[in-house]
Amino acid sequence: MSTAIAEVATDESTRTRRKWNAANLDLIITPTLALVLLVLAVFVWQYTEFDSTTERILEPASLARQMRQQITLSFWSTLLVVSVAVPLGILVTRRGAPKLKDALVTVLGLGQAVPAYGLIVLFFVWLGQGATTAVIALATFALLPVLRNTIVGLQQVDSSVIEAGKGMGMTALQRLRKIELPLAVPVIVAGVRTAAVINVGMAALAFLIGAGGLGETINAGLKLNRPTAIFIGAALVALVALAFDTAGALAQRYLRPRGV
Repeated sequence: MSTAIAEVATDESTRTRRKWNAANLDLIITPTLALVLLVLAVFVWQYTEFDSTTERILEPASLARQMRQQITLSFWSTLLVVSVAVPLGILVTRRGAPKLKDALVTVLGLGQAVPAYGLIVLFFVWLGQGATTAVIALATFALLPVLRNTIVGLQQVDSSVIEAGKGMGMTALQRLRKIELPLAVPVIVAGVRTAAVINVGMAALAFLIGAGGLGETINAGLKLNRPTAIFIGAALVALVALAFDTAGALAQRYLRPRGV
C-alpha cells in the first residue's frame, strides 16, 4: 500500500515538475535572448568608431525619443487590439453567431494578407498622418491572432464544466466571467503576445506617416549606407519586442487559474 502511495506521489511530482518547466521555459529563454542582444548592442556602441554621419543618426536624444514613440505606439495599438478583439471573440462564440464568426475571421485574414506597408499607407490616405493613424493601422493588422485565440480558448472549455455552472444556478454572464474566461485566459494571452510582437515590428514603419519610432534610425542607416546605425536601430526594436513578449509571458503565467 505504501509503495503504491509513493508511486502516485512520485508521478504527481513528475507531472508538476514538467508543467513548471513548460510554463517557465519562455520566461528563461526570452530574457536570456534580450540580455545577449543588449550586451552585443552595447559592445558595438562602445567599440565601433562612428563617423560624423553615424553620430548624427545615433544621437542619444533622438534615439530616446524614437524609443518612447516605439513603445507608445506598440502599447496603445496592443491595448486597442485587446479592447476590440476579446469582446468580439466573446460575441461570436455565443449561440446564433457562427456565420458572424466565420465572416470576421475571413475578413481579418484577408486584412493580414495586405502588406504592412500598404495597410499603413491606406490608413494614411483615409485618416491622415500621425500617431493615431499608426495605432489604428497597427491594431487592425494584429486583430486576427487575438480574435482567433479568444474564439479557440472559449470553445475549448469543457462543456461539462459549463453545465455544472448552470446546475449551480449561474447566469450566462456569471458562467462567462467565472468559468469560461478564466479557463480561456492562457490561450487568449498567447494571442495577445503574438499581436504585441507584430505591433512592435510594424511600429518601425510608423515613421512613414509621421508617427516616429525607431524606423527613422533604420531608414537613415539604409539610405546613407551605415550598417552600424541599421544594427543599433534593429537591435532596439528587437529589445522592445522581447520586453513585450516577456511581459506577456508573465501575464500568461500569473493569470492562469491554478490547476490548469
